[in-house]
Amino acid sequence: MDEREARFTRLYETYYRNVFGYVVLKVAPQAAEDVTGEVFTVAWRKVDEIPERALPWLLGVARNLARQSHGAAGHARGLVDRLAGLTTDADLHAWDAADHVIARDQALAALRALPPKEAEAVTLTAWHGLEPADAARVAGCSRAAFVVRLHRGRRRLARALDASHESAEAPSRAPRPRVIQEKP
Repeated sequence: MDEREARFTRLYETYYRNVFGYVVLKVAPQAAEDVTGEVFTVAWRKVDEIPERALPWLLGVARNLARQSHGAAGHARGLVDRLAGLTTDADLHAWDAADHVIARDQALAALRALPPKEAEAVTLTAWHGLEPADAARVAGCSRAAFVVRLHRGRRRLARALDASHESAEAPSRAPRPRVIQEKP
């Protein structure tokens, strides 16, 4: 295996899940694998041009391909609808199912309230762990514009979550029953 093949293999093995996770939020689930494959086809052709910090570059390619090839289908379903579909029964195993559903619904409602560019800024930094400069390259905007989107998105998200938590803390839930032990 030559150096180019080795670099591509490392990129693929290291970043496939990250790219797929980003793409599945941009396009219909049945198209996500195809778009992810297209991203790595571009990466193979341009393997010598990919910077050391490859993830922002790969996500930028993913964003462009999703918008170009699957734009109409991708925009038909919103980010929040895709996130809602990603929760599985296994996710519920470690949590009290009712609390999890309530928390998830509140978070999805809060994300749904965000403008799309702000929702993208929040997910690129919170979910994908990108720094603002790298996330700005992915989003196709300046760092300053991205930081403004991120700030506004976080502020709106926090307000929406605070409001939903305040309404959830209202005494609408019945207290949990206590176990009473009988004396012998």
